[in-house]
Amino acid sequence: MRDEVLFISDLHLTIERPEVTQKFLNFLINRAPKAKALYILGDLFDTWIGDDDFSPPIKKVKRHLKTLSQQGTKVYYIHGNRDFLIGQKFSQDSGVILLDEYSLIDLYGTPTLLTHGDLLCTDDIAYQAFREKSHTTEWQDNVLSKPLIFRMLFARWYRLRSFFHKRKKSQSIMDVNIDTVISMMNQYQASRLIHGHTHRQAIHDIQIQEKTVQRFVLAEWTKESASVLCFNQAGHTSEII
Repeated sequence: MRDEVLFISDLHLTIERPEVTQKFLNFLINRAPKAKALYILGDLFDTWIGDDDFSPPIKKVKRHLKTLSQQGTKVYYIHGNRDFLIGQKFSQDSGVILLDEYSLIDLYGTPTLLTHGDLLCTDDIAYQAFREKSHTTEWQDNVLSKPLIFRMLFARWYRLRSFFHKRKKSQSIMDVNIDTVISMMNQYQASRLIHGHTHRQAIHDIQIQEKTVQRFVLAEWTKESASVLCFNQAGHTSEII
């Protein structure tokens, strides 16, 4: 009987990272089918320029996700800051269930809030302004209406721009704001928070109104290291892939 829930994020799959793609495919074939659910908390892909993009390794990844869902493992997805344009066509092709940017689940009796993590980094004012603009229907419709080749070039430019912008920012600005974390956990009445985005794998204890809650930060996948957060009735573990 499957009685396990898995969490991953920040794989940043792209043709330039074949080792990470292969790790993920092996994970989908060998490890994930043993779980009842897999939650991918954003940035599965390094960029996403529209559901009509079939450049490698997208087609292969969708096929393996579909197989996993057909085998009985529920696969859920929360958009990341790199692949927020993933739409319903991807969901249909892959069997992945798209969730809201903040989603509350009952994880073995504990109300657990899931999110990618970028919304928690409220000290990064410039990014939050771009995020608000880029998540409007008008902005997304405008981008998706452009020819595929134009979107490919735009994605390359955006990745380069993001790289140089990050070099100018302090590490503290790119981390979560603890007041925002507490506010969102209070809003959703959550006793646990799981997110990615910052690439700072850790488990943090937080005091909220004399109650200790936990914040789990998921790891980035690289060719050298990748990990999965696993929950079952007995508790949690972190597995190296």
